[in-house]
Amino acid sequence: MLFNSFEFIFIFLPVTVIIYFIINYNGLFKLAKIWILITSLFFYGWWNPKYILLIITSILINFFFFRLIKKISEKKKKKCILVLGISFNVIVLGYYKYVDFFIENINSITGTHFNLVNIILPLGISFFTFQQIAFLVDSYLDRLNKINLLDYSVFVSFFPQLIAGPIVHHSEMMPQFSGIKRKFFNAFNVSKGLLIFNIGLAKKVIIADTFGKIANIGYSNTELLDFVGSWVTAFSYTIQLYFDFSGYSDMAIGIALLFNISIPINFNSPYKSENVQEFFRRWHITLSRFLRDYIYVPLGGNRKGGIRTYVNLLMTFLIGGFWHGANWTFVFWGGLNGCALIIHRVYQKIGFRMPRFIAVSVTFIFIMVTWVYFRANEWQDATNILCSMIGLKSGEGVPLFATYLDSPIWIIGVILLFGPNSNQIGDRFKTNSKFLFLLIYLFIVNILFLNSSIKKDFLYFDF
Repeated sequence: MLFNSFEFIFIFLPVTVIIYFIINYNGLFKLAKIWILITSLFFYGWWNPKYILLIITSILINFFFFRLIKKISEKKKKKCILVLGISFNVIVLGYYKYVDFFIENINSITGTHFNLVNIILPLGISFFTFQQIAFLVDSYLDRLNKINLLDYSVFVSFFPQLIAGPIVHHSEMMPQFSGIKRKFFNAFNVSKGLLIFNIGLAKKVIIADTFGKIANIGYSNTELLDFVGSWVTAFSYTIQLYFDFSGYSDMAIGIALLFNISIPINFNSPYKSENVQEFFRRWHITLSRFLRDYIYVPLGGNRKGGIRTYVNLLMTFLIGGFWHGANWTFVFWGGLNGCALIIHRVYQKIGFRMPRFIAVSVTFIFIMVTWVYFRANEWQDATNILCSMIGLKSGEGVPLFATYLDSPIWIIGVILLFGPNSNQIGDRFKTNSKFLFLLIYLFIVNILFLNSSIKKDFLYFDF
């Protein structure tokens, strides 16, 4: 079930919210949590019911490891349990996401012909796996209090952030479910949540999907791209990816607010960044936080000298790239950004700075170039686009681009890209006529676009 589907917007979401508050209103707080768990599992199973068993099994086994970690006092044994728990999660993720990747590479290197498994990637497995790994590490470090199975199950499966994040910590979300005031209907939170949800929906169905059509034309015809077409293609995907994923995150934040739950922001105008380090502090913020806290810092962070810091940065981003997908293009994308961060640190040490406009422009172009590897299905596709972008190759052009280049969506996209973001709009929210008009307007436009277009999955469902 997609956030941008009629069955979600008009049936699942309102029914879930209304019944949740009715149950809480009657003082059945535990039953309300059970209701959230049931509806979240239903939401997850809508796509493929057999994977309900997968997420339930994952929850139960990770909770078992958590109980063992809390029960054992000897540090060495606790560490062994932690390693077993992390290994379990990595193995499950590796099986579903990377087994065919490894088979293909083994066949390529050794000349063997092992058959591919052709497993369909379960939705959200990368996100709820990382979330549970972080939970186990926090348990080992005694950052968590006593937690029961129901609370843990709701924490992992809470449907607004289940499929594509944000990646949340137990300590920042679950205490909110225990707050008495949060158990009852809050008109302000519902109004604000609906506005943020509709902003995210507009990002998806109006901006991302339109630019996605342009990007798809280009990436389907990379050998035909000329100089202009290659830049249009790269720019279109850069816009599509941001509005698609930030739109999903906004929708998740808005939906959670309907339940009086605040989940962390995931984007903060990343394309306004002056350098790559700032970019990753603004882009997919909760993943960057995970990579920093649970990979970069355990590797040694910046505590073991300059060279080791550079190695740790590169390793962290190679792992981050591989997390995104079972393809060497993702690993290369991660490596490019890791190298850029190293160069940035060197520049910082020698005091090198650029004027803000130039710094933002250079950073934006660099990120746009790296997205080419992120999007390309094959190395050759990325090579075709990049060679055309620098004038080393020029095809005959893609005529279909003309259908979209005159569209006002370009102006709207650029204005929204560098204008106030949804977080800033949300911070200014008040229950007045101005925001009511904005909400009604967005809702009507969103429904018109939804009614006239094919429902498209969110890009990060593939990661």
